[in-house]
Amino acid sequence: MSTTPKSFYEIAQRYPDRLAVVDADGTDHGTYGDLLARVNAISNALRRDGLDAGDVVALLTHNAPAFWEMELATGQVGMYIVPINTHLTPDEIAYILRDSGSSTLVAHSDLAEHLTSIQVDLPENRYAIGGPVEGWRPYEDLCAGETDIPTDRRYGPVMGYTSGTTGRPRGVRRHVAGIDPERHAQGLVRSIRWGLGGPGGVHLVCSPLYHSAPGIFSTAALHDGQTIVCRRRFDPEVTLRDIEHFQVTNSHMVPTHFRRLLQLPTEIRRTFDPTSLRALVHAGAPCPAETKRDILAWVGPIVWEYYGATDGGLVSIVGPEEWLARPGTVGRPAPGVSVAVIDEVGAAQPPNTPGPVYLRGSFEFEYHRDPDKTAASRRGPWTTAGDIGYLDDDGYLFLLDRRDDLIISGGVNIYPREIEERLLTHPDVTDVAVIGVPDPEWGQSIVAFVQPSADIMGDDKLAAELLAHCRQGLAAYKLPRHFKFRTSLPRTETGKLQRRLLRSDDAPQSDPALAHNPKARSTAISSATTCFKQRST
Repeated sequence: MSTTPKSFYEIAQRYPDRLAVVDADGTDHGTYGDLLARVNAISNALRRDGLDAGDVVALLTHNAPAFWEMELATGQVGMYIVPINTHLTPDEIAYILRDSGSSTLVAHSDLAEHLTSIQVDLPENRYAIGGPVEGWRPYEDLCAGETDIPTDRRYGPVMGYTSGTTGRPRGVRRHVAGIDPERHAQGLVRSIRWGLGGPGGVHLVCSPLYHSAPGIFSTAALHDGQTIVCRRRFDPEVTLRDIEHFQVTNSHMVPTHFRRLLQLPTEIRRTFDPTSLRALVHAGAPCPAETKRDILAWVGPIVWEYYGATDGGLVSIVGPEEWLARPGTVGRPAPGVSVAVIDEVGAAQPPNTPGPVYLRGSFEFEYHRDPDKTAASRRGPWTTAGDIGYLDDDGYLFLLDRRDDLIISGGVNIYPREIEERLLTHPDVTDVAVIGVPDPEWGQSIVAFVQPSADIMGDDKLAAELLAHCRQGLAAYKLPRHFKFRTSLPRTETGKLQRRLLRSDDAPQSDPALAHNPKARSTAISSATTCFKQRST
């Protein structure tokens, strides 16, 4: 009796002529059969190099088919794979190679040449993709050997490194003893079926694959039998053209992508037809409510959001109708996951009470070679990624901010995200970041870094307008004390704001009126403190 294929490996054997990957930048096309042959060859070649289950392979590549070749190859012989951010400095890359214990490194030739030129310590086994590099073997040597399915197959996971906003990044090492590749593939597809758009789909990659979410969703698409259209980088107009030309059914994006798509002139947006889309998934950074409503109004009720982390897995999911009923939520717990808000003494908090968000029931993990960090993230069976939020009366999770980003001014907790979302509703603001800086009187004061819209001058006049705009929607104690204008703000490709790069720049650039009225500020903080204490008791 015929059974449904459970993974990429089985689909490729049954339907070898199905189109697997279109490298839209390189115009390369590969079938499932072609991809499986290279995957098996790589698995066998790594074993010939002396690697075994539990060993680590590092991957320093641009978006390209080699990403899936390596992940699927290590993923069927029990080896860990470590995707490395291509924008890291050589010293940062060398740290990850040492810390992870990588015995093999696969890199695109331009990245390999850069590492070799400055004599970074590298693993003995090195393979360069796309051209010769002195001291490296050609990547095709890995792909040209025996293509039989390897023996003793077992699942090998991704060991992603956290972004390291405080100190060195750490590898997130999953516990996956003895799981076979098909079982893992089934679980992966089942857990994110809501975001894959249904069978027979086409998945568009337009975010860096070294980030965990784009890598996970695209690999799941292959395990679901879909075709991947791969772009090296995001371009809003090219993305619309790809959606129409390739009849894309699903993609994973971040709010920054939404904003850039929405900023295209109306006449350009009307030129393309996005109706092939069945699911548009986003995460990675807070999405302003106005942006979310605008993208929903454009593409329809197909926009899904989730909350997850490299060091926490999938936590919660929210569909389009649910979000419209509860704007700002990141959803209810994913199947098999429990979420709780737990205070500093270990007490679970009642609904609508902010505190650290903990989860239970996602995959087991530890921070590689860092038992102290692992222990600090635990509270009994619960784990936290360091976010602050609350659960409403119906169990929907709302995130307020990262614990490290919380501003405490005059004894009052202030969440930067709330101020940022208010400022983003101003028509002259393209991007914004809010941080707390040391203040001798209040402990911390609020500074807003603002990227004005094109052709808008960042000056005292705009600062006064933005302050007035904030006053219309925020309590007095949440008003920024200083505004600083920048041509761009430091964000990763997934849209995550790198506040640490702003904290060293704390000299005022433009003071709104509140900064010159200490009495008014004192009254506002005092009133807010009283309200906060009353609410807490």
